[in-house]
Amino acid sequence: MSLSHQSPSSDITLRINGTPHSMTIDNRTTLLDVLRERLGLTGSKKGCDHGQCGACTVLLDGERVNSCLMFAVTAEDREIVSIEGVADLADGAALHPVQRAFLDHDGLQCGYCTPGQICSAIGALGEAGRGWPSHVTEDTAAGVADASALDAREVRERMSGNLCRCGAYNGIVEAVLEAAGAQGPQDTATAATSAAGGAR
Repeated sequence: MSLSHQSPSSDITLRINGTPHSMTIDNRTTLLDVLRERLGLTGSKKGCDHGQCGACTVLLDGERVNSCLMFAVTAEDREIVSIEGVADLADGAALHPVQRAFLDHDGLQCGYCTPGQICSAIGALGEAGRGWPSHVTEDTAAGVADASALDAREVRERMSGNLCRCGAYNGIVEAVLEAAGAQGPQDTATAATSAAGGAR
């Protein structure tokens, strides 16, 4: 007796960075693998492939998700934005404000995690804009007033799912605060870095 181990496939259309892509895929294929292997959108990185590093973060209907943990078939009829489409979210600007802030504050070194960091920051600022609290929000019932109310502690907590092995965290926090329009008090580590001439 012969047993078939063929996995079922589906014909789907994914809307990525404003463009529809029709394809037939194995139902077990992750969104990350579709982006990288099928569409050549290699900005989203495969770091841990277990949802622990955040390098694969993309935006799904404006919310940040780990694309390595998501089956592509579940993203049909939803709006997917990868790092390649982030600049298009800005109103006619060459770069999204978060991208510009990362450059201005040296929020990267090797750049491997940067696409995920930027997508996650955009998602985090959107969450704050809707008043969502984090683990460190003083009044979780009230949430936060808006993104501009974030301080360095809030940003660190909200970005904690994105790892940077180069250790550019101070620049990342400063970039997210600037993009949020926040003027939150610097903590000791950030102030010490600034006093040392911005050394990372």
